[in-house]
Amino acid sequence: MLRLSKKADYALMAMKHLAQQRVSSSTSAREIAEQYDIPIELMAKVLQRLVRMRLLASTQGTRGGYMLGRPAEAISVAEVIEAIDGPFTVTACSTEKHDCEQFSKCSIRDPLWQIRERIAAALGTVTIAEIAADTFSSPVSVSRAAVLHNART
Repeated sequence: MLRLSKKADYALMAMKHLAQQRVSSSTSAREIAEQYDIPIELMAKVLQRLVRMRLLASTQGTRGGYMLGRPAEAISVAEVIEAIDGPFTVTACSTEKHDCEQFSKCSIRDPLWQIRERIAAALGTVTIAEIAADTFSSPVSVSRAAVLHNART
């Protein structure tokens, strides 16, 4: 089952929140944390990580805070998740380390890697602007689109 970490969830919530703000305004970690009932220390760490990865910009001072590092249309969900959790994986062998004892005999490794690539590509097509605008189709429509796409390939 694909599951994001809590930190990645919080990062996406913060990015959506910031994308919905006025372009020139900044928002404090405290304001975001209080809005979503997230511990301030954890939110501050998540936001600092996003600043280090240049997805956010921060300003110091009494009117300081955080704002998007570039337009919301230019930031993908995949970038945010990878900034927090690192490279996306679906199995232990999805990394370069090859820690699995079945690695040399595994018959599903390549198909799983292809699935991982498709999921990563899908996450790379969704932008923070889309999340902020809530412009998603229903899960049924997404499922039908996936079935239609798979039938054609």
